[in-house]
Amino acid sequence: MASHRLLPSLAGLVLSLSFSGAYAGASPLLESVKQNKQLAQQLCGEFRKLNASGQKAHGPAAVRSTAASQGLSTIDAEILNTYVVGMYCPEVR
Repeated sequence: MASHRLLPSLAGLVLSLSFSGAYAGASPLLESVKQNKQLAQQLCGEFRKLNASGQKAHGPAAVRSTAASQGLSTIDAEILNTYVVGMYCPEVR
């Protein structure tokens, strides 16, 4: 019976460690953009071009393009795109 009560606590601990690990991985990535405003401006320009052609900055093609151009995994590229749009070009969709 005691093990059934520990299971939700253990699951919560594992989940919180997973989130903190993901945040720790993304932090240097986001810091790199904070330190390099030119990169953010460049990405915003690319996102605006995508929007003009009917594509979204968060779409699969845009994420793959960011991943390839920045040498990132697609997950990191998605995080980067979201951050850049939110902080530097919120008019982009």
